[in-house]
Amino acid sequence: MYTVTLLTAPKDPCLTPALLGALQTAWGGGDARWLSQGEAAEFDISQMPDNRWDVWADVQKLGVDLVVQPSTGRKKKMLLADMDSTMIEQECIDELAEEAGVGAYVKDITARAMNGELDFDGALTERVALLKGLEDTVIEKVLAERITLMAGGPALLATMKAHGAYAALVSGGFTAFTAAIATTLGFDENRANTLLAEGGKLTGTVALPILGREAKVQALQDITARLGITAADVLAVGDGANDLGMLTLAGSGVALHAKPSVAAECDIRINHGDLTALLYVQGYAREDFAQI
Repeated sequence: MYTVTLLTAPKDPCLTPALLGALQTAWGGGDARWLSQGEAAEFDISQMPDNRWDVWADVQKLGVDLVVQPSTGRKKKMLLADMDSTMIEQECIDELAEEAGVGAYVKDITARAMNGELDFDGALTERVALLKGLEDTVIEKVLAERITLMAGGPALLATMKAHGAYAALVSGGFTAFTAAIATTLGFDENRANTLLAEGGKLTGTVALPILGREAKVQALQDITARLGITAADVLAVGDGANDLGMLTLAGSGVALHAKPSVAAECDIRINHGDLTALLYVQGYAREDFAQI
């Protein structure tokens, strides 16, 4: 048995009964369940449709995300999340680079690295070097003035944790940011790279080894072993090439507003919904969301 989930942007819900009904009929689906009126709904089918990705492409044009996944085991026991452009709307290193006057140059490198065009470790080393000499207090300034949470994040964390899930934030960014975001959102732990400073100024280096793609996979393996669960119990979410290892290993790997090369490798692709989409694909209805 498979479950089909249709969802839209919460700020502009555009899921119509007509679209839902047409897909139910075409795929021989069971009764529909509205998870949030006009925003998200689901129904069950007996087999995976051959034209799933063709239909996905069609409804994308209507502002609708489509997910088809096995019905059993959808509710996960662990959330493993990337931070930059996933739990927050920005890339922290790009914001630091703006303060250093090299924003455009660094932003281009970041985009190419996240799309898998550049080696992650090398790209990080090059970008961090350009931050040399910045006052280390710039981190607090950027956190206060430039960083905003991705919509739906508080509801996602609160709801999954209310149902007993463990939450880990793993980032190729920096601990100075992950620690703050983890505390704000309620993550149980966080892992990231450490920006080095000396005499109150950034040295333009990070502590080794660099936390990249493999370190995120290692985090998934370490934490699941410690909790006594398996990768199948994990919902992982990210947007960049360095997230692909954990996204493909997790029971549910969600490409959220992801780079094209990343989305192409994932069965769950969210381009219109926000982080509450991760609740809908697990079968939570809006009325089940924890109060925040």
